Amino acid sequence: MEGAHLNPKRSSLKRWVRLGFITWAIISTSWLLNSYRTQGVAQTLLISDAKVTVESSREALAFLPRFAASSGLLFIVGAGVAAEAYAPLLRPIAEQGHPVFVVRLPYSIAPLERHQRTAIERGRLILKSHEEVARWVIAGHSLGGALASRMAADGAEKITAVVLIGTSHPKTIDLSHSRLSFTKVYASNDGIATVEMIKATRDLLPRTTRWIEIEGGNHSQFAHYGHQLFDGSPTITREQQQEKTRMAVLASLE
Repeated sequence: MEGAHLNPKRSSLKRWVRLGFITWAIISTSWLLNSYRTQGVAQTLLISDAKVTVESSREALAFLPRFAASSGLLFIVGAGVAAEAYAPLLRPIAEQGHPVFVVRLPYSIAPLERHQRTAIERGRLILKSHEEVARWVIAGHSLGGALASRMAADGAEKITAVVLIGTSHPKTIDLSHSRLSFTKVYASNDGIATVEMIKATRDLLPRTTRWIEIEGGNHSQFAHYGHQLFDGSPTITREQQQEKTRMAVLASLE
């Protein structure tokens, strides 16, 4: 029957388009996954020594000082970022005497609401399991900041301060009347949680919130992983950005 046969040239073109799309998808996915991979973390930071014991589980990574202070830090990671990528930022806090617990996200990115609730429950369980800690600071980067905001809204007797890092959250939770101490740390060149996004939700935090802008920092340099898609370019080093961030967290712990 006439018209039943495909044009050979058109069929060949479709195959090449299909092959090109598959190749692009593979390359893009590989690049995206690699950009979130932990980079530049010295192995010694993940090994116990005379000052700090390192414990790792499916739920969390912990840095436990030999001689612990009364205040501890619960930190929730950003989506797609391993807990180990925050070791250079957080282990020095444990070395100053504060127990540090880094909550892992289910499936790394906590894609569904139930996964995010699981991450929050992991944090709550840590708080309940360590009665020796008299006062808690909860903190989080990016999505971790959103989950820390939810924990702050729920309330817990021993939580006294919240540090939100590189996040536009809270977006839908009004914490403006909270009695907790809040600190918002953000970076001028952050292309994910931009300065404009940060300022847009300012009214959802208490008037007493400490606002700390890190000039020249970006989103990815709050941890040790690759350059995140759509992020801005930093004009300061990762070490400089994390030192400023760490000082803000330590101020909340004192």
